[in-house]
Amino acid sequence: MDPLFSLKSDFFPAGDQPEAIAKLEAGLKAGIRAQTLLGVTGSGKTFSIANIVSRLNKPILVIAPNKALAAQLYREYKNFFPDNAVHYFVSYYDYYQPEAYLPVSDTYIDKEAMINDELDRLRHGTTAALLSRRDVIVVASVSCIYNLGVPDNYLEARLHLSLGQALVRSDLIKQLVRLQFKRVAGNIDSGQFRVRGDVIEIRPMAEKILYRIELRQQEVAHLEILDENTRQIKEELKEIVLFPPKHFISTQPQINAALSDIKEELLDRESYFKKEGLLLEAERLGRRTRYDLEMIKTIGYCHGIENYSRHLSGKRPGEAPDSLLAYFPKDEKGQADFLTIIDESHITIPQIRGMYNGDQARKKNLVQYGWRLPSALDNRPLKFKEFEERVGQMIFTTATPGDYEKEHSEQIVEQIIRPTGLIDPKIEIRPVFNRATNYSQINDLEEEIAQIIADGGRVLVNTLTKKQAEDLHAYLTKKGIQSNYLHSDIKTFARTEVLKAFRQGDFDVLIGVNLLREGLDLPEVMLVAILDADREGFLRSETSLMQTMGRAARNVSGRIILYADKITESIRKAVESVEYRREKQLAYNKKHNIQPQTINKQIEDLLDFVSAPKLEEQKRTVRNKKKSVPKKYGR
Repeated sequence: MDPLFSLKSDFFPAGDQPEAIAKLEAGLKAGIRAQTLLGVTGSGKTFSIANIVSRLNKPILVIAPNKALAAQLYREYKNFFPDNAVHYFVSYYDYYQPEAYLPVSDTYIDKEAMINDELDRLRHGTTAALLSRRDVIVVASVSCIYNLGVPDNYLEARLHLSLGQALVRSDLIKQLVRLQFKRVAGNIDSGQFRVRGDVIEIRPMAEKILYRIELRQQEVAHLEILDENTRQIKEELKEIVLFPPKHFISTQPQINAALSDIKEELLDRESYFKKEGLLLEAERLGRRTRYDLEMIKTIGYCHGIENYSRHLSGKRPGEAPDSLLAYFPKDEKGQADFLTIIDESHITIPQIRGMYNGDQARKKNLVQYGWRLPSALDNRPLKFKEFEERVGQMIFTTATPGDYEKEHSEQIVEQIIRPTGLIDPKIEIRPVFNRATNYSQINDLEEEIAQIIADGGRVLVNTLTKKQAEDLHAYLTKKGIQSNYLHSDIKTFARTEVLKAFRQGDFDVLIGVNLLREGLDLPEVMLVAILDADREGFLRSETSLMQTMGRAARNVSGRIILYADKITESIRKAVESVEYRREKQLAYNKKHNIQPQTINKQIEDLLDFVSAPKLEEQKRTVRNKKKSVPKKYGR
């Protein structure tokens, strides 16, 4: 059998990589359920996994803890496998305020969301690829465990058109509307179509493409791809397949059955409220639900339709929803026929564990006070046990395995030696505040930044809070130091562009809280400074310190400064771990006569589309300031 995946790389496995690849591959062939690749930062864990992927004949799911790291992994896998289908699947919201009710203040908060059309398109590209081919690598965030819609409905609803096919114009329009394509008269966006006589132009959700269908004498005469601007014909096709622009798709019989079931549940719930004397809750629930029923009956859709997904999909109460995992193939025994890579598993696994409980706590209030039917509780992410049941073999990749990985991995494979010969940077511990000199960590950091910039490097600064990051950015800007910050309030695309701008040298100092930890590949960084490192807790645990310090391990001149007035247990353990690794790395380099080299990595867009105009304007402003603001550094 020919391999599904074709790995393209100018490099060959080196250091610990050959041994790690061989052990993990042997584990997969032996049927081991879970393995851990314990690889230090910069040891090429992704390249090792890519070598394993190239030898498998099954789809791959890579789960990352956040969108920024998912984007970086997407670019790496895209570069490794340019001839295969590599897709990016994350939450499609730029802004999301979930529906909620606060009984203490009697405050109802309606769902408010800004859907990013590009992310929505990428999600549809993912599901379409999974249902039409096997050489698929999906890089996803934890949002992949949320309710997505029944894959069989999505697949069966697809529209197949071919040359010469008998087709009436009005029937085609009805089919497109039934699939929830929107008819427009002007410009066509994703998921929309336009009709001009017997010519229909359609922009699907799954691809950045524009189709033109020309009918003649009630049959398909032409199928073409058009140029976006000139509308000239770029390519003539023999057939096309259009997937629905929404994942929540139901057939008319399913809709009819769902309407009946929803009415029955509503009457039962109203009866309960009235029996308990909760007349306001009964009236509130009846008014809202009947309005939604009318919308579903009329146009097949309503605001918040996902809350009725149990009825629309025909599932039983409490039954697990269909997430992205349901779109991956199964073998003849009904078991998952794909490999799952859980990147930075020490943080990703706890995220997957916690999603269900957080979601249920919010929705129970909505149900209890008459804002939603009880069936809304089944519109949810997967429980952790359900997640485990829906994935097959797993490889956890991390430099700091958590308890779950240690308990469940039948094999833990170390990858401590870097192909570049780089060793873990030494750790300096300096006081948060020195009373003898009246010098604070910020004063000291400012001097260090000046020296790093003079040497042509970059600086990462880790703070405890978002406000502290923003305040430090404002302070450094006043001092003439070009900086920026990165935290969870920054939109998905903006995060990737901020990281690219940082690597390009558009600014010199990047300040963050929790996003500057796992996996970010920034070889220009010569200094990682962690402020208030002795504030023991989640953000200053041994794992967090190790992950943050790892950002300096890709540069031969990398250094680490921990600002701490006392040595906490987490600091002590982190220092001991680094010293253990340094000893092994130095011994390996000496034995093989290796001279460490800074990682050389091309600067490129992480995602395949143009960044937002506002961000481009921000970048131009930073460049202009960098040219005009004099640098005033003093030691």
